Amino acid sequence: MDAQTQLELEAAAFRTLRDHLQKRTDVQNIDMMNLAGFCRNCLSRWYQEAAAERGIEIGKMEARESFYGMPFETWKAKYQTDATDSQKAAFEVSHKDAT
Repeated sequence: MDAQTQLELEAAAFRTLRDHLQKRTDVQNIDMMNLAGFCRNCLSRWYQEAAAERGIEIGKMEARESFYGMPFETWKAKYQTDATDSQKAAFEVSHKDAT
């Protein structure tokens, strides 16, 4: 496979992941962090960092909007729930070595 085709396939897979997460508003970021070690905010930060490496400035909230499919504050108001004690405890366990 040539490099351009690989790049296009990776980009398509990435867009599919982004679109999937926009549809799965029931999945909370803390659950993603507990299970996979990353969340929508991480993806938006990586996107922002990749842009910066290429000299493109994208603001934090603009990058987040690309992953939430709407302004971040709107998503939070509509879909974000308070983390439960068990979610918080799982986060502490899964990230104890990250600090």
